[in-house]
Amino acid sequence: MIWKLCETEQASGCVSALTIANLVYVMRKELSPAMIEDVIHKLGLIFQITELTATDLSKASKMHWNDFEDALQASSAERIHADYIITRNVKDFAGSKVKATTPTEFLAKW
Repeated sequence: MIWKLCETEQASGCVSALTIANLVYVMRKELSPAMIEDVIHKLGLIFQITELTATDLSKASKMHWNDFEDALQASSAERIHADYIITRNVKDFAGSKVKATTPTEFLAKW
C-alpha cells in the first residue's frame, strides 16, 4: 500500500542507495542483468533514490549501533530530513533522530 501511495504521488518515498545495492545482491541470484536494470529503473520512477555520503558513513560509525547498515539508514534519513523510517525492525532504530514506524503503523496514521 505504501508503494502504491508513492507510485500515485500521494506520498513521497525515498529509498537509500544502500537498499538498492542490497536488492541487487539478492536479485542477481534470480534475475538477468537486464531484468535487474529494469527493476532499478522502475524503482527510480516511484521513489527518490538517495545517495550514501561520506558524512553518513562517519556519522553512522560514531553511533556505535549493533547493525551498521541500520545506522547508515538512520544517518542518511536524518540528512535528507525524512519524516519517517518505515521498517519492520522499529526496535533497531530506537536511537534514531528520525522516527521509525512499521508499515502498518504508518498506514494507520495515513
